[in-house]
Amino acid sequence: MTTTRHLSTAARFASAAVLAGLLSACANVHHVEVGSVPDDYRTNHPIIVSEQEQTLDIPVASGDRELTIASRGAVRGHAQRYKASASGSVRIMTPAGSMNSGAASILAQQVREELVKQGIPQGRILTTPYHASASGDAAPIRVSYFAIDATTGECGRWPEDMLANGNENKHYANFGCASQNNLAAMVADPMDLIAPRGSTPIDAGRREQVLRDYQSEGAGL
Repeated sequence: MTTTRHLSTAARFASAAVLAGLLSACANVHHVEVGSVPDDYRTNHPIIVSEQEQTLDIPVASGDRELTIASRGAVRGHAQRYKASASGSVRIMTPAGSMNSGAASILAQQVREELVKQGIPQGRILTTPYHASASGDAAPIRVSYFAIDATTGECGRWPEDMLANGNENKHYANFGCASQNNLAAMVADPMDLIAPRGSTPIDAGRREQVLRDYQSEGAGL
């Protein structure tokens, strides 16, 4: 009886010692949540849909009196992009105080006429001057409007040495930035990044014709 009681007491002490060791070991564990560290190029370089200024700069020499073919084509392209993505005002900014200011005022009127030819109402076209230096490069005519656009941050960030910190097996800071920029530039409608487009109605006449063609081809086999 005495021996059994001593063995039972020893077992209880051993169990208490093991439990205390386990608790002390748990107290020294450091939990690292790897998922909280952003390591995805879509998170580091997100595509943001926001209002951005769309600009076109037209170079003007002091002796110019007419828009060149290339300049007219650039204005037409800018007007088409405006009609596809915006509905606000278009601003024509002309330099004031520069050597080419006289030529710029003449060409600005031609820019306005070209915009009207492309279907932009005259009431939406505003002409405003901006101060330009009297010396230096020829100040351009700027045609601008605001529209919703998809953009990302500027690429080329290298905050740390890749070789020194390469043992962490993580994406470097600039990883995926160029791909995200290219994707944002290729998106025709930024709203496609927010929600899918609705389905267009079916063409009943075309569907009927396709079914007739399919049935006639099957009958001939």
